[in-house]
Amino acid sequence: MIPGGLPEPVTVLRGTALLDSRLVADSAVAVAGSEIFYAGPRAGLARVLADRGTDVDGAALLDLAPGQIAVPGLVDVHTHGGYGTDFPSADAASARKAVHRMHAAGTTTLLASLVTAAPADLLAGMEVFAGLAETGDVAGIHLEGPFLSAARCGAQDPRWLLTPDPVFAQALITAGRGYLRTMTYAPELPGADDLVDLLAAHSVVPSMGHTAAAAQDAAASLARAAAGLRPRPGAVPTVTHLFNGMDPIHHRSPGAVTAALRAARAGAAVVELIADNTHLDPYLVGSMFELLGADNITLVTDAMAAAGLSDGKYRLGPADVEVRNGVARLESGAIAGGTASMLDLVRNAVAAGVPVEDALHSATEVPARVLGMSGDAGTLSAGARADILVLDPDLHLNRVLRRGVWIAEA
Repeated sequence: MIPGGLPEPVTVLRGTALLDSRLVADSAVAVAGSEIFYAGPRAGLARVLADRGTDVDGAALLDLAPGQIAVPGLVDVHTHGGYGTDFPSADAASARKAVHRMHAAGTTTLLASLVTAAPADLLAGMEVFAGLAETGDVAGIHLEGPFLSAARCGAQDPRWLLTPDPVFAQALITAGRGYLRTMTYAPELPGADDLVDLLAAHSVVPSMGHTAAAAQDAAASLARAAAGLRPRPGAVPTVTHLFNGMDPIHHRSPGAVTAALRAARAGAAVVELIADNTHLDPYLVGSMFELLGADNITLVTDAMAAAGLSDGKYRLGPADVEVRNGVARLESGAIAGGTASMLDLVRNAVAAGVPVEDALHSATEVPARVLGMSGDAGTLSAGARADILVLDPDLHLNRVLRRGVWIAEA
């Protein structure tokens, strides 16, 4: 209800919609305020509206054009910035502006990812993004480090890599004020088991990555993380940007990748895929969906400050990065994050042969589940947030509704 006891204005979208990860024709999605109150067959809408004391004539109607689809707002659990803003070094004002541009580009829910840096800088970043989580701008924080393997550090600054330290880990959790959602860690490091236990006890999802672990050690760590998260329904550990920052599979040294694949296949882990055609070959992306199933994959951008902008020089935490032809690299040549959007990843996955419903599922419902937000974000269903994208037949963005407000229109 709005002040004065009057019913809230109702918005109704009619056409093809993604419901329960299936594209369903002749659907209706009805919104009041910031919440969806109906999502289902168009034929059932009139009764629901009548129950609210209104009818179709009293609603703001949007009939989708032929070929257009309504889908949930996309969810990114791994992004370091965009539109010229580097989250690890940003202040609250610049970070908020970049986040709002990401919302308008279709990613209506996201974690802010911080790379390995000096301890004081990490704590300061936690404070900034805990504040933005409290205001609803971001869904929380992802720490990519600092407890990572030097052998597989990638673009992480090796000066600041640490062996798992329970005191510092607790300080990071405390600084996050309940908004630290995931942390990337290397399971082979001394103290990693205790770190996993600490994270799980605080409902922080351990995410294996930047690791040179043997397969058996990686498998044991993922199992330990899954056991620790068990009290949270549906929660499993994740694997940070699968294949990147890990030893490649060898037939006599299968490594962490093989352990991640087996865990994901069993539904005991969710793997991140950066389907930007730079971090992973499209054929591999299609293969992972076929072998693991969309329910065990979350698409992530791993985006950095250049995302949404042109080639040039940028920052990723303490590192200088140059972007050429859309590929971000350190001076050493190491890939330093991505420049694609979540919607780019969906289109790339579909072009690689992934069914559109599966690609969207791994960009909406799966990452929402990772965040413990099932039924709230990443879905068109009654009671969920009114985060809705209208996509054209080519899966390009037509308009964006976030929390019941239109924020972008093509």
